[in-house]
Amino acid sequence: MRVTLVHPSGFNFIPGQPDFSVLANRMAPLGILSLAAWLERHGHATAVYDCLGPLAPASLEARVAEILGTEPDLVGFSATTSGFMDAVDLAARLKAARPELRIVVGNVLASSLGAPLLECFPELDFLCVGEGEGPLLDLAEGKVPAAIPNLVWRDGTRIVSNPRRPRLMDLDDLPFPAYEKLAGFPKGYHLPLFSYRQRHGASMITSRGCPYTCSFCDRTVFEHQYRYNSPAYIYAHMKHLRDHFGVHHVNFYDDLFTAHQGRIAELCRRLIDEPLGMEFNCIIRTGHTSDDLLRLLKRAGCVMVSFGVESADPGLMARHKAGVTLEAVRATVEKVHGAGLRAKGLFIFGLPGETPETFQRTSNFILSLDLDDMNLTKFSPLHGAPLWAECVAGTEGEFIEDWRLLNCVNPVFLPKGFDSREQMDTLYNAHIERFYKSKAYQRRFGRRIWEHRWSLWHLLRHLPRVWAAKRYFTSKASGGAKTYDRHPRQPVGLVPVPLGHGMSS
Repeated sequence: MRVTLVHPSGFNFIPGQPDFSVLANRMAPLGILSLAAWLERHGHATAVYDCLGPLAPASLEARVAEILGTEPDLVGFSATTSGFMDAVDLAARLKAARPELRIVVGNVLASSLGAPLLECFPELDFLCVGEGEGPLLDLAEGKVPAAIPNLVWRDGTRIVSNPRRPRLMDLDDLPFPAYEKLAGFPKGYHLPLFSYRQRHGASMITSRGCPYTCSFCDRTVFEHQYRYNSPAYIYAHMKHLRDHFGVHHVNFYDDLFTAHQGRIAELCRRLIDEPLGMEFNCIIRTGHTSDDLLRLLKRAGCVMVSFGVESADPGLMARHKAGVTLEAVRATVEKVHGAGLRAKGLFIFGLPGETPETFQRTSNFILSLDLDDMNLTKFSPLHGAPLWAECVAGTEGEFIEDWRLLNCVNPVFLPKGFDSREQMDTLYNAHIERFYKSKAYQRRFGRRIWEHRWSLWHLLRHLPRVWAAKRYFTSKASGGAKTYDRHPRQPVGLVPVPLGHGMSS
């Protein structure tokens, strides 16, 4: 069977506004690249289409024409919450052109909501819930839907949610992602600006699941059972990227790269003994990483480690990030710097319970840490996260359920401690300016300017867009938050249906 796997562009900023996200960071869609390699291994011809790719046309109609040009029998969308309605729009046009074409959608929203999505969107034939390798291969091999675990499908007027299948335990059995199928890779893709020193860059994920339970995380795709690639597999994967694509920097986007410290120590020793000439960044957990491991990471080629903090208010941390203290955060930054690594803190603005006072505390704490970089996202409730029910209930604040805006850059949730979203945007923008204009950050950035020459060259090559982005964000900062019309077909208030249950259409 011919299968085309699609990464919809979604709305990485605001619908109807210029999307500058790919200017700063364009990542390869690893999910569909991995599925493409898996299907090819089993004899099924595949194509990969990235609507955010450097060669993708801007119009929906042109994208539909190019997808149809791959002559698929089955089209699979990997759609985040903010990208789901874009997938629906593409699917509707694909079905109008070829009614017999079968369409399956997977990823986080499909996994968290399940059957109600098929009831709302007749152009979708199937939903893949959880890991996609098994159900997608079964579909490609022509198995009847009733016999495919992890699948949601239509049986006449009934929508059926098949039971879960066992999780994939040996991740080393999976092939490397099919990077060769991605138009423009690696030159047209790039890691976050000023986070790397060598080019070209790529991202990798070497584990599934997370042993921790943060209040804001959706775990419906890989759940909590932690599985991982072996050090030998990771080393071979890195070497494959270097030898075949000229990649010399990798960002590891595991939820927690160092959850199993023994495998990372073994990987580091391999990279030290048999160097690949590559550098990397990764994610650690506060209080979970030893001095010895940090020194090993540095010797192995690590440049920067990131770690989630979320807030500097003890009450908010106890509620949303159990097990992490401010003292441990400060000690972790000192350890990271002591090992010669860069430290990047990850924070969330606008969680339930946030107030202007708690955020000011967080802003002050961030400036006191002497971080090399930081990322402050705006809280986006997700259907499969523990906080979802609390947010939609309205007791902790006001929530706009617009899936397209659930991308961590829009204040969709207004905690009751704030007067307005305009107030939230004003405080957010003031902190961003405060951090990046601080003397400590600018001194550090100035010392490393030559190291980041490829990032500077990227900005110079796209100077008109950089200038347009600066003008847009300056005007947005002064104009405050705005509201936008929800997609006319997006439902509100859907209730998830667990696998193994059916519902009438």
